[in-house]
Amino acid sequence: MAGSVLTTTCAIAGGGPAGMMLGLLLARAGVDVTVVEKHSDFLRDFRGDTIHPSTLEVIHELGLEEAFLKLPHTRAPKLSAEMGGRTITMADFSRLPVRNKFIAFMPQWDFLDFLSKEASCHPNFRLLMSARVTDVLEEGGRVTGLALDTSDGPLTLKSTLVVAADGRHSIVREKAGLEVESFGLPSEVVWMKLSKQKGDPAETMGHAGPRQGFVLIDRGDYWQCGYIVRRGTFADYRAGDLEDFRAKVREVSPLPADRMGEIGSWDDVSLLQVRIDRLKQWWRPGLLAIGDAAHAMSPIGGVGVNLAIQDAVAAGNILGKALREGQLTDAHLAAVEKRRLFPTRATQKLQLMMRSGRRKDEASDEKRKGPPAFIRGIARFPLLAHIAGRLIGLGFRMEHIRPV
Repeated sequence: MAGSVLTTTCAIAGGGPAGMMLGLLLARAGVDVTVVEKHSDFLRDFRGDTIHPSTLEVIHELGLEEAFLKLPHTRAPKLSAEMGGRTITMADFSRLPVRNKFIAFMPQWDFLDFLSKEASCHPNFRLLMSARVTDVLEEGGRVTGLALDTSDGPLTLKSTLVVAADGRHSIVREKAGLEVESFGLPSEVVWMKLSKQKGDPAETMGHAGPRQGFVLIDRGDYWQCGYIVRRGTFADYRAGDLEDFRAKVREVSPLPADRMGEIGSWDDVSLLQVRIDRLKQWWRPGLLAIGDAAHAMSPIGGVGVNLAIQDAVAAGNILGKALREGQLTDAHLAAVEKRRLFPTRATQKLQLMMRSGRRKDEASDEKRKGPPAFIRGIARFPLLAHIAGRLIGLGFRMEHIRPV
């Protein structure tokens, strides 16, 4: 393959949820599509394990629901938080107008493997693994493909359309010169694995402490735990004693205190830096960005994967026929951004409001140990949990699969 050239109609950079779903949808619509993934497999320690009700509805509309739900997963018909010794329902999905009224927690590698296998049933779908994007190809101001570094050497991938679905650190959007606007202050999530034992919480939970949050994600035989801290806090922890860090986690974790002994060294935890940003324009001639490459989200509500899938569905609906018939125009790309801009802005605005409320609480009287205002509001008015369930489970604009 060294120095070779490959031609496709749509080249998708990134084999994450947005890229794999769009690849499946375009292949299903008869478009020659190539998905490029820099890793050799999907077996990485992903963070976004939430499959929201809206995504489950998309899978149902594709006729894949029965096979998908046979994969190992846990179901959360509601999301809870522990507050002052009480368990508060933060989001209730029981009234959603969809078939599956729950969030499915599934390792993302299983989700991506499922999508790739379904897409591979179409002869016009191609998945290139271990293929890293090194540059964006242009002719006359229009993006015309990707330069790749593969295990067999350099490869030129020519295409009618390039889709940047390569995440919040997108190489494609950087090389293409797309401008990013950031909002709010970055935060950090410290991830760790703790064993799952008898007597542990029966459902996925968050714990609302005065300054931090703690999230449990059920992965079958262990908990994937996220400890949310202010920016720069983790560096302070690492400069100190590990036991001090364990003690801080014990304060907000609903797990038994002795479970923190499983954090044997700093190698047992990893840091994810979280920020909220959005491209000023999601496209330029020959190029479209979707998912985290277009808009990075806070982990609040686990909505990043949900929005990425909805972007992919909207893109598939708007672009499929135009790509198949060779009639793609800039107006089609602008239409995808227009369709998805409102739900993206609205979700990010809500997340920023929630974070702002938390910062105000943190800056107030140190003697007050209450949780953020939005959690106190839901605790006081339980009906709000159904509203939160709709916003988290379906989003501000739910996309549906159009007939091909």
